[in-house]
Amino acid sequence: MTFPFNFFLAALAGAFLTTLLALPLWRKWCLRVNLVDDPGQRKIHDAPVPLAGGLAVLTGILLPLAAGAISLKLGVNIASQTHLIAHGLNRRAIELAVIAFGAIAMVVLGWLDDKQELKPLPKFIGQLFIAVLVAAACKRITLFVPNVTFSYAVTILWVLTVVNAFNFMDNMNGLCAGLGAIGAWQFAVIAAGDGEYLVALIAFLACGALVGFLPYNFPNARAFLGDAGSHLVGYLLAVLAMLPHFYTKRNPHPFAVLSPLFVLAIPLADLVWVVIQRTLAGKPFYIGDTNHLSHRLVRMGISRTRAVLLIWLVAAAIGSIAWWL
Repeated sequence: MTFPFNFFLAALAGAFLTTLLALPLWRKWCLRVNLVDDPGQRKIHDAPVPLAGGLAVLTGILLPLAAGAISLKLGVNIASQTHLIAHGLNRRAIELAVIAFGAIAMVVLGWLDDKQELKPLPKFIGQLFIAVLVAAACKRITLFVPNVTFSYAVTILWVLTVVNAFNFMDNMNGLCAGLGAIGAWQFAVIAAGDGEYLVALIAFLACGALVGFLPYNFPNARAFLGDAGSHLVGYLLAVLAMLPHFYTKRNPHPFAVLSPLFVLAIPLADLVWVVIQRTLAGKPFYIGDTNHLSHRLVRMGISRTRAVLLIWLVAAAIGSIAWWL
């Protein structure tokens, strides 16, 4: 089977360019409606920064996806395996629609939090609703346990955990978006190598969109992801970790199911660390502080830019273990 390189390259480049061009427009809109992150305690910027990242990344994913779907419907021969991609798109249309709806819902939820600073319970209920919807419509995590209730519970817990892990990691310029792009790239390569072209398509779109955002966010930020963006990144990575068949007849390695844990090792480990530290200190785990890995590296004397680059490098190295599995 010929690898549809042109199709994936078009998805990656389309998402990158769309985000890159859309962000200035969303940035102006955010300034006009006062959707900004104001200076304050635990913040290093001294002027309001537009929270345009999530909206731009979502645009960078959905517009190329819609354009590609329309092209396939019209019979445009984008790649050598166009007919297989079109078949997969038709067969999994409902699942893809739910994934897209969940992405939009996560951005709306994060946007409400950015605008009104939602209390923890309403935000959790919103996350839970989206996680339940995804578990009902998409492939669920089983961990080799043939029980529907168990698979629902594990899948919902996974989505909630990864979403909040990336939300917590959005604490330094470029950190959350960069980790998201690295994770999406690794899931894209794994899925493409196994012939799971639709999964790879979503992953390449996510990677391209996040890389398109980074010039506006790293090393100096002209826009932030905001909760809308960090919710979106976490949601996309959670879904991308669920969709591929890591354990297959061709790859019957039982530890292959651990691949997502290696790809997402840094945000998951950081989440566990700060939750334990806050709990031991008698503080609510959802109240932010400066005990994240990035903050600790800065306190060791490393600049913020180098700390982010170092975390990116470690994440890429650990994630590469998933390729071996």
